[in-house]
Amino acid sequence: MKQLAPDNVILGLLAVQPCHGYQLLDYFHDPNALGRVWMMSTSQLYAVLKRLEQQGLVNGQEVQAIDAPTRTEYRLTESGRDSLNNWLSNQHPSASIRRVRVEFLSRLYIARLLGHPTVALVQYQKTACQVQREILLAQCAEAQAGVGLLASEFMLAQMDAVLQWIDRCE
Repeated sequence: MKQLAPDNVILGLLAVQPCHGYQLLDYFHDPNALGRVWMMSTSQLYAVLKRLEQQGLVNGQEVQAIDAPTRTEYRLTESGRDSLNNWLSNQHPSASIRRVRVEFLSRLYIARLLGHPTVALVQYQKTACQVQREILLAQCAEAQAGVGLLASEFMLAQMDAVLQWIDRCE
């Protein structure tokens, strides 16, 4: 499974408007934005921006400011926009609890910020979680009494909670 990275989230923020690193960092520190979804340090953010620039997804350009030092302002490239659109329209998201908490919430946040409809996005996530719930239900039915059954029941309870929560996202 691919590691969770904020790459597409940053692309989404840059789709709203070009920004320098500290402006982007504000989104990741604001508890009403992405602050409760991602833990992002300055060095992590700049490492991601460097990677995105090397991949041709963003362009950095130095901008002079009257009352501040020169900063690099990042803009989305056409390739970056394509990557962002693919991420926003993913019809088969992961049903992993961690990915729902981080990736789905990020996708929902960015889609809303960009004024994109979110009904399909939420439905794709709900469907993925419903499929995973059926798998967990089957595992519970097959498990023998003991820690394996307890673990399966715990994961099933988590998925039930996620599905109830997703209904609130609609």
